[in-house]
Amino acid sequence: MGAEQDIRDVAAAVRLPEAPPDPGRAAPVAELVRTGLHTRLRAVLAHDPGTRRDSDPEQLHQMRVSVRRMRAMLKSGRPFLDTARSEPLRAELGWLGRALGPVRDLDVLLARLDEQAELLPAAERAAAQDLLGGLRAERERARADLVAALDGERYLRLLQDAADAVRAGIAAPDSTADGARELRRAMRAQLRKVEEQVARLPTDPADEQLHALRIRGKRIRYTAELARPISGKPVRRLLKKAERFQDVLGAHQDACVTAHRVREQLATAGGDTAAAFAAGRLVERESARRAEQRARWQRSWRELRNAGRKL
Repeated sequence: MGAEQDIRDVAAAVRLPEAPPDPGRAAPVAELVRTGLHTRLRAVLAHDPGTRRDSDPEQLHQMRVSVRRMRAMLKSGRPFLDTARSEPLRAELGWLGRALGPVRDLDVLLARLDEQAELLPAAERAAAQDLLGGLRAERERARADLVAALDGERYLRLLQDAADAVRAGIAAPDSTADGARELRRAMRAQLRKVEEQVARLPTDPADEQLHALRIRGKRIRYTAELARPISGKPVRRLLKKAERFQDVLGAHQDACVTAHRVREQLATAGGDTAAAFAAGRLVERESARRAEQRARWQRSWRELRNAGRKL
């Protein structure tokens, strides 16, 4: 499939309906998943050409977000779906997410480091840019792999399978449980698990422990997003606090990863003094960002927990 192919032709080829199904206020979970898949699949198709052209990092970002949301919907709705169909689709979306991820992660990393490098003294700025050359080369290799994945038959089959799920639905037999009630129950259970995980943390958690907490917290956010179309203010409030919790722990993880990648690049610089000074400055700033987010995460957790108690 060429990069310039009209996305409407692709949608027509996989027979994706123009308008998403209307789940209604009392819809079962499976219908919410179906509607969400339709919206996100259209977003994947819309951002595909820009991702291929590499015209704007936001195109890849939105495509990846949509793939993640589709996987999350299938996971949150799993008890109410025909898993013989939903789980293979979720697995293939995972493959696509892994194809998109390296380029997006490097886009974020390079944007952050470029911004910080511009703040360095002139004598260190060029050394910092030289230090990032390895990351730019890594991105080009990852981008070549991504384009190959988007040009392959596996991607086309995935689009077709996702469109089939939208058109025919993937509900489990006799799955008519009230969506709002079941998803609220799921969010309460997920909140309890996060609360138990927080209670086990030491006073000064390791970076890996906060990253694991972030992963657990994502499940609350994704379930709240699935429930949002048929829920009221308590779920919308919970979603807002879950997003904040994710933002704080996500910034913490980004700082940890950025500092680590800078150290990796320095290890290949062959003892260059200017590179060592520049790397030290960049790592110092990421360490400050890490400390800032560590000072915030507990408050963001309390706000999320309190919002959950009002479900």
